[in-house]
Amino acid sequence: MSSNPSSDTDYLQLARLYADYAHAVDSGDWDLWPTFFIDDCSYRLQPRENHERGLPLATLSFESRGMLEDRVYGIRETLFHDPYYQRHVVGLPIVHKVEADGTMHSEANYAVFRTKLSEPSTVFNVGRYIDRVARTDAGLKFASRLVVYDSELIPNSIIYPI
Repeated sequence: MSSNPSSDTDYLQLARLYADYAHAVDSGDWDLWPTFFIDDCSYRLQPRENHERGLPLATLSFESRGMLEDRVYGIRETLFHDPYYQRHVVGLPIVHKVEADGTMHSEANYAVFRTKLSEPSTVFNVGRYIDRVARTDAGLKFASRLVVYDSELIPNSIIYPI
């Protein structure tokens, strides 16, 4: 049973966080990505099978905003790959629980489409976000984001954040 956020305004802010996040990672302005997280955050990308079986193995696992910033550096400076664009389609978040301090436990489905130069767009990754969202002086931020993708197969590798 879902628990509602404390107000419609809180829900709109949460939905805006999800939309702004998708816009940021689709824009290719990688410096924006870590700003959606608190300093002591967690970002994990994990196949559904491992998640459902309680297995800890993840495709990507970052345990602080500093690690996210290192990934941004890697995307820009050290990772070599065929360039591509990505486009997120994210469902409205469902709020499962709101803690006394206002922390929200939410999730939303997503689909990511990838377009390589001179190729048709393809479905790249589909799954759900399982999030813990904290209230900060700067607004809502992700305290943890678990990205659970449905397929066990990943075409090539995942370079950009999902």
